[in-house]
Amino acid sequence: MSALEPRVPQRTAPLPTPPQGGVMGPAYRTLSIGIISVVFLIAFEATAVGTAMPVAARELDGIGLYAFAFSAYFTTSLFGMVLSGQWADRQGPLKPLTVGIAAFASGLVVSGTAGAMWLFVLGRAVQGLGGGLVIVALYVVVSRAYEERLRPAIMAAFAASWVVPSIVGPLASGTVTEHLGWRWVFLGIPVLVVVPLVLALPAIRRSASGPVGGEPAAFDRRRIRLALGISVGAGLLQYAAQDLRWLSLVPGIAGAALLVPAVLGLLPRGTYMARRGLPSVVLLRGVAAGAFIAAESFVPLMLVTQRGLSPTMAGFSLALGGVTWAGGSWVQSQGRTAPYRQRLMVIGMVLVALAIAAAPAVLIESVPVWTLALAWAVGCLGMGLVIGSTSVLLLKLSAPQEVGANSAALQISDALANVVLLAAGGAAFASLGGGAVGAAHAVTAGGAGASHPAAFAAVFLPMACVALVGAWVATRLEPAKG
Repeated sequence: MSALEPRVPQRTAPLPTPPQGGVMGPAYRTLSIGIISVVFLIAFEATAVGTAMPVAARELDGIGLYAFAFSAYFTTSLFGMVLSGQWADRQGPLKPLTVGIAAFASGLVVSGTAGAMWLFVLGRAVQGLGGGLVIVALYVVVSRAYEERLRPAIMAAFAASWVVPSIVGPLASGTVTEHLGWRWVFLGIPVLVVVPLVLALPAIRRSASGPVGGEPAAFDRRRIRLALGISVGAGLLQYAAQDLRWLSLVPGIAGAALLVPAVLGLLPRGTYMARRGLPSVVLLRGVAAGAFIAAESFVPLMLVTQRGLSPTMAGFSLALGGVTWAGGSWVQSQGRTAPYRQRLMVIGMVLVALAIAAAPAVLIESVPVWTLALAWAVGCLGMGLVIGSTSVLLLKLSAPQEVGANSAALQISDALANVVLLAAGGAAFASLGGGAVGAAHAVTAGGAGASHPAAFAAVFLPMACVALVGAWVATRLEPAKG
């Protein structure tokens, strides 16, 4: 008997094979379309909002708080993820998914109507709470509703749902930003909430609602307290990193004091020692997502302020990445590549490191801007190989009653790494004069602003080193024998 077999629920009879045998067969079609629509909504928001963000920060006089606009989302999502894992394991994923979508839309409205940068950041924080609830609930849906053989395919479908938004999102967002204003980008997206609600929720109620194994257990209050600690601690660390004064050591120390025990209590034991199996899967997710997102967050700002691109073209330069990300996820979903999954993930992390390291080359005027688009497409291919595979491995290594908690741990690692690495990148960026890149530059005018190449290089090059560490972690994903 293998080490994984005790985790597989025992059934008196095998499940019947669905008609047509796939995620789009009659047994799964409505559910698949519904949850893919939810991912499509999140993808469209991410690609569209990222394009409008430099203009929003400029008009709200908040370039110095630019990193906060991203990290606020991830900070509050940490609490949402733990809450969603508890909620979904005990009562099913339907309620956290519904509440999460509503909070996600509400946050967009708050940001879109903001008159100051702090209110804009607050809206992003509300969005993050909703996003944390949604993403963990979706993992529980996949675990409960789909057979193990179909999970790589539905994860690949999630990645494919980013393709259209990655191409249309930046173009539409840039056009709206330039002609109508950035606020309409935020206020227009909540309309898309209707589609997931209509399609996903009834199908989830039929196939994946309710607790596992009878009466629902009580909420683990200790984990909820730890979740609150991790969110508050991450927020304090982000503030300290951006303030760059000696006095900021106080919130920085307080943040670390809250964050460290919370992380140790919420993630699998041995995560930060890269222990083989589930702990390394969770760690790799954070390393990969944190390095990549921290770097990508500064790409549009670099292209707009240093190379004079319009917001439309700056966002569109990343569009090809959606296609290659989906391609990488498709490769990992194929049955014939399953025996080589770990090797593919090592290769994926090397591709991510190379892409991030190559990005600041466009700070040299003689380097064509299209080289960044090509490099980022290579990095997204690597991310497709890694992110889809970590999701598949996590579900494989989790008992049915632990899927919510372990999915929350995976997403916590993802979001926490984003917060910490964005804080580090934002601090390096600000300390080298990055906060002034928009001071003499009208972002919508299309001209290059103040030159601060070192500020951008200080973000990208360390993140490339982090990605190389991820390549080593990817060698430790198989559980220890025995």
